[in-house]
Amino acid sequence: MPSSLFDKLWDSHCVETDDDGVSLLYVDRVVMHERTGSVALDTLLRRGRPVRRPEHVFCVVDHVVDTRPGRGDETQAPGGRDFIVALRQGAAAFGLRMFDVDDQDQGITHLVSAEQGIALPGLSIVCPDSHTCTLGALGTLAFGIGTSELQHVLATSTLRMAKPDTMRVVIDGRLGAHATAKDLALYLIGAYGTGGAGGAAVEFAGEAVARMDTEARMTLCNMAAEFGAATAVIAPDEAVLKSVVAAPLAPARVGDWSALRSDCGARFDREVDLDAAAIGPQVTWGTSPEQCAPVRARVPAATTTAARRSLAYMGLEPGTPLDSVPIDAAFVGSCTNARIGDLRAAARVLEGRPGAPGVAAVCVPGSRRVKRAAEAEGLDRVFVEAGFEWREPGCSMCFFAGGETFGAGKRVISTTNRNFEERQGPGVRSHLASPGVVAASAVCGRIAAPDAL
Repeated sequence: MPSSLFDKLWDSHCVETDDDGVSLLYVDRVVMHERTGSVALDTLLRRGRPVRRPEHVFCVVDHVVDTRPGRGDETQAPGGRDFIVALRQGAAAFGLRMFDVDDQDQGITHLVSAEQGIALPGLSIVCPDSHTCTLGALGTLAFGIGTSELQHVLATSTLRMAKPDTMRVVIDGRLGAHATAKDLALYLIGAYGTGGAGGAAVEFAGEAVARMDTEARMTLCNMAAEFGAATAVIAPDEAVLKSVVAAPLAPARVGDWSALRSDCGARFDREVDLDAAAIGPQVTWGTSPEQCAPVRARVPAATTTAARRSLAYMGLEPGTPLDSVPIDAAFVGSCTNARIGDLRAAARVLEGRPGAPGVAAVCVPGSRRVKRAAEAEGLDRVFVEAGFEWREPGCSMCFFAGGETFGAGKRVISTTNRNFEERQGPGVRSHLASPGVVAASAVCGRIAAPDAL
């Protein structure tokens, strides 16, 4: 019987399934960050339980680390240093590989997992972070889990969960000028809602997806969390395989990954079709990723209580052209859009153009490896000359728990994945967009698409 890629990955890791339909999955890799990983490791230590496969467990400092130059062990998050110290202690006690603040390969968890070859096609990986689905772009079975689940996985190398339904999103056609994977994701969420996936495992396929490089696929899978997916996956192709084989922790000899694709005739519980050619640069106008529209559209009428609340928080009126809305700040970073390709896209827009007066702008590379590559190409100079701060890697202003913010009441255009009320700090109004749109907006001082320049 023809099988989907997700079915193949699931079946190859399923140890057993109970009568109630809950399965026990074998977990190949575990990655954790300081906010939740430190708690899980401390609990195991206090209970005297070992980590079953310490060589397959990795610790990364990213969520609350300060991203300002010369940061050292400092953090702007209240109590943040305690999380970092606790993770170090747990990693040392169990003999785990840790990507600490000063490690040459430190960065955001999901970027580090891909860069280092921790996540590989055909493997399963878990992390206590909802955007672990990012790694499905490599053909990896990737799940975000809770802290108690993390403790169980560390002790047993297994995860208990019910198998989700499957959904295929087929994106055909060619992306137009200035449209990106981020725009596809925002359009999809806007069209079907933040619950559009209904907890299913989503496979992205189609001509537009096949044309994407690995980094763009990671952006698409990353935003599946905002689409309400249990995880996301894309069949790995030659470009993906070459990138993972070259990773430092990839095995010297790899298995046959050619079968990691959905069979012809594979059945899905639900299918959605999109035409990439019809999708241009998008931006959110409200406090949910589903509240988005083309950059040159107008703020829609508020027909629901949720929409009225969103517009009140965002300080917007229906009918206002989105590309007339002034901004106070711009942010390029996060696990969604802080890879080298994202920085190149923003730099192409910024090069030779000064930032708008009064706009505070920050660029945070997703990892030390990305930062080194960007500096070797001179991208850091482009950002600085356009008025951006050039920072150290970390989650930074993706969310306020790290302590970094642009300030109460500021309107920010951001390459991040969530725009909930106060996501980037008390009173902050967040608009989600692609790196190109964020860069163009920083130059214009208002929401703008790159072709406005």
